[in-house]
Amino acid sequence: MKDGWLNKVNWAQDGLVPAVAQEVGSGRVLTVAWMNREALKKTVQTGEAHYWSRSRRKLWRKGEESGHVQRVKAIRLDCDEDVILLEVEQAGGIACHTGRHSCFFQRLDGGKWVVTDPVLKDPKDIYKR
Repeated sequence: MKDGWLNKVNWAQDGLVPAVAQEVGSGRVLTVAWMNREALKKTVQTGEAHYWSRSRRKLWRKGEESGHVQRVKAIRLDCDEDVILLEVEQAGGIACHTGRHSCFFQRLDGGKWVVTDPVLKDPKDIYKR
């Protein structure tokens, strides 16, 4: 596959595009991360989600440390061509580094953020460094 399809993406000035990971079946948003050209290309090549870490300034494969890989079933581009949607199967049922199913585990309720999702696995047991 040639790389011309990457040129259709409306990359930001920093070379990144937001990527939303949505769980196949439930439709639940698991996480939002960033991709550069290399991350999107590797995602397509491997069938597993790769992202660009802005804090670490490096490419990373989701699950490379935790084992909680995101298997990509479909990739979509929004109407403005500046957001990627990954439809994924989440290995282990944990997408968040906090040990929760989704990174979106807090809901605004009466002017306060309320934790709505339980920790499925202690992060100390996930990230054994």
